Amino acid sequence: MAVILNIETSTTVCSVALSENSICLLHKIDFEAQSHARLLPLFLQEALDFLQQHSLKLDAVAVSSGPGSYTGLRIGVSTAKGLCYGFNIPLIAIDTLKIIANACLEKEFVESDTLLCPMIDARRMEVYSAFYNKDLSLVRSISADVVETGSYDELLKCNKIYFFGNGASKCEVLLSHENAIFVEDIYPSAQAMIKLAEIAFKNKDFKDIAYFEPLYLKQFIATIPKQKI
Repeated sequence: MAVILNIETSTTVCSVALSENSICLLHKIDFEAQSHARLLPLFLQEALDFLQQHSLKLDAVAVSSGPGSYTGLRIGVSTAKGLCYGFNIPLIAIDTLKIIANACLEKEFVESDTLLCPMIDARRMEVYSAFYNKDLSLVRSISADVVETGSYDELLKCNKIYFFGNGASKCEVLLSHENAIFVEDIYPSAQAMIKLAEIAFKNKDFKDIAYFEPLYLKQFIATIPKQKI
């Protein structure tokens, strides 16, 4: 029984969703790059106006925690922290790759033995990815991958794998295995955060507002070695 404000700004997509008990009450989204600083306050004002008009009390703010764009994440996380301070409510942080994986589940029918591989684009043939099962449990944790012919073949021998996200299309020509399935138009959005944020709220999985920092791609490059797989 929670009213949660969800904020997603990790890529070129900027979105806000207001939810109550996992039901979406309001969703605002824009795909224009480099517009987060301008659009996010407008989206948030609409959400706060909706709360006031319907006499609803905000219980938590959820924000996409990366990996992703430094600027986008900084805008989203700093805004989420400010709202949490102002309303004296908890902060929820959700992995961006998990958000993208959930977006795929909400759009596509996925068989139980199929793996999900969300990909965030990086330079050249590098992507940031993770592997999830249908229950969104991690099969392989987040990694910086240099994709080449034969990448992921060990996993593809045993499983169908859905590849999606803004880093997937450039990999399609190299991942020609019969079990590799590429899904278009899957992106991180605040609406895809709703279910995950509700679970985190019920589990009281909250972040320390003073010390929480998102996972920027630049930090990720520095701390996790690139893998040829």
